[in-house]
Amino acid sequence: MSFVEEMKDKVLNGGLITRKEAINLWEAPLMELQKAADEIRETMCGNGFDICTIINGKCGRCSEDCKYCAQSAHYETACTETYPLLSTEEILEGARNNAQRGVLRYSIVTSGKRLSEAEVDQVCESIREIKKKVKIEVCVSFGLLDEAQFRKIKEAGASRVHCNLESSARYFPKVCTTHTYEEKIETLKAAKRAGLSVCSGGILGLGETMEDRIDMVLTARDLGVKSIPVNLLNPIPGTPYEGRKPLTNEEVCRCVALFRFLIPDGAIRLAGGRGLIGDKGEGCFQSGANAAISGDMLTTAGITVETDLELIKKLGFETRLCNE
Repeated sequence: MSFVEEMKDKVLNGGLITRKEAINLWEAPLMELQKAADEIRETMCGNGFDICTIINGKCGRCSEDCKYCAQSAHYETACTETYPLLSTEEILEGARNNAQRGVLRYSIVTSGKRLSEAEVDQVCESIREIKKKVKIEVCVSFGLLDEAQFRKIKEAGASRVHCNLESSARYFPKVCTTHTYEEKIETLKAAKRAGLSVCSGGILGLGETMEDRIDMVLTARDLGVKSIPVNLLNPIPGTPYEGRKPLTNEEVCRCVALFRFLIPDGAIRLAGGRGLIGDKGEGCFQSGANAAISGDMLTTAGITVETDLELIKKLGFETRLCNE
């Protein structure tokens, strides 16, 4: 029995892959790793595919210095648009439009370190209106909020909080210096204490090592995260990462497969940067991924919902909520 088969059997029998085992899996033949990861996905998750979209609910002039971000006030990029929180009518219209197209989750994302108390109250009203009038799950990404604020958001009708770890604890200080990894972890814990599910992954291609990627997902696993966005760096001109080379299709597929071994019953969710890989993610959806952020990203174009729904059907998936 090969090492990949041994690790697959361990996972399917309820075991957890260790850091050392994950590092060894990284060196396994790619096709064997992909096949085993997809078998784990099928056994643990069935053929469900969780699709979501995002709306840029508050744009630009972010105080944080994340080196990948077009919205950071620290860098001069082509993203010059700025606006405060969108109105309830605008956010509601986006939710209605996405639900009509077959989207299951709708995430409101805002720039900045965190929303103010007044902004939290305003967006809670928007969430209440969505839940009254549209059949769609509402997720939020509002920065480093506390438990009391998350309780308000849950009471308004949101079901999930997104806060990406971005990378490992070791590498994160090279990515951002205006907030800490510990603040991100406390945000996820506060959301869980408030009764919300959590979504947290990171960005591949920031200059991190394979071990950093493994450590990021192991941290997410320790926090009970079951929705793991896999973003690929889109090197934005004007940011410190503008010259970085995008990952190859093969490396992305290897990462996705490995993440499936680490969180076998989770939603491994292809996210930003998917348009940079030649097949738009099809190989990843055959390597253990079973979820995606569809449509446009915050400041860059994505894959259309209609294109994704066709691909999902072609691959034998059915759209449905996962990890509820």
